[in-house]
Amino acid sequence: MSLRINDTAPDFTAETTQGVIHFHDWIGDGWGILFSHPKNFTPVCTTELGTMAGLQDKFAERNVKIIGISVDPVESHGKWKEDIKTATGFSVEYPLIGDKNLEVAKLYDMLPSDAGSSSEGRTPADNATVRSVYVIGPDKKIKLILTYPMTTGRNFDEILRALDSIQLTAKHKVATPANWKNGDDVIITAAVSDDEANEKFGGFERVLPYLRKTKQPAA
Repeated sequence: MSLRINDTAPDFTAETTQGVIHFHDWIGDGWGILFSHPKNFTPVCTTELGTMAGLQDKFAERNVKIIGISVDPVESHGKWKEDIKTATGFSVEYPLIGDKNLEVAKLYDMLPSDAGSSSEGRTPADNATVRSVYVIGPDKKIKLILTYPMTTGRNFDEILRALDSIQLTAKHKVATPANWKNGDDVIITAAVSDDEANEKFGGFERVLPYLRKTKQPAA
């Protein structure tokens, strides 16, 4: 069964570079980001893991834990982490899941159920669909899913931007327009009357009968 936004993120127990975790317990009361990779020692993923390491503090400021997963054993992650430091200058301090039995990749519908039960002998092309990012809220619901082809590196600035929107709109009755960035004007949702909008936001601009904009409320 495919996963969709607002589904409960499947829970699992897995071995990582920081020991065994129980995923929902690991997320705790905050937010989590799970981002997946088809195999260790792949060039695009090497740059992505390093970039994510360089942004770890920015995610922590937003109360977000980050965790990677690769369809390979944990034992090989250590050498890959050395390569990542060489290539990007950043040390991977967040946990990396080893998914040598393909269990998590299947659980998150990144690989079909008939993909086998071992990463051994599989090429990156065999696992090309293991290229997704999942943003998971404190309620353990999936808030965002992004899937990239193997040849296109992920834009983690966009993931931070989307996360800012998701966290803001979870707290206030607003939505964010195209290309919104933190601090830009926001859209008032249809559930808010004009009177309530004036009370909550101190006024608004009516662009269209169904489109009202206002200053971003404090996060």
